[in-house]
Amino acid sequence: TDHNYPAGFMDVLELEKSGDRFRLMFDTKGRFVLHRINREEASFKLCRIMKVFISANKIPVAVTHDGRTLRYPDPDVKVNDTVKIDIATGKMTGSILKFEVGAMVTLTRGRNAGRIGQLMHVERHEGSFDIVTVKDTKDHVFATRLSNLFVIGVGNRPE
Repeated sequence: TDHNYPAGFMDVLELEKSGDRFRLMFDTKGRFVLHRINREEASFKLCRIMKVFISANKIPVAVTHDGRTLRYPDPDVKVNDTVKIDIATGKMTGSILKFEVGAMVTLTRGRNAGRIGQLMHVERHEGSFDIVTVKDTKDHVFATRLSNLFVIGVGNRPE
């Protein structure tokens, strides 16, 4: 609602005069693109969990990619999972999209930003960057850092 607030990945933009609603996504070249959505889709956004911890008052807290802090999140929420957040209330709604092999992901950074595919393999490297292997919709297989991924669905079905 604040026109001076910066918009980012997965944010919902609404043009009041025309009633059009858009979700800010990446195209295959990594540029922001407006994706037209309906009224139902405009009521939520997907947020990636960046950090989960217990606060000073013994309250479980999850921090999302856009800086939101979710108090008392679902106990099944882990880092790199994606949650559906109701924009009006700021609360978690719906199911948790788990970060696991077979999940539908999009890349948000790096040379492959904007590509959508299926998570095939995760390589853990202690003390360095974790590497993931992704197979995109055109059956090209490529590797990237785990921090570049954003889970958007389960199997072949986006949320």
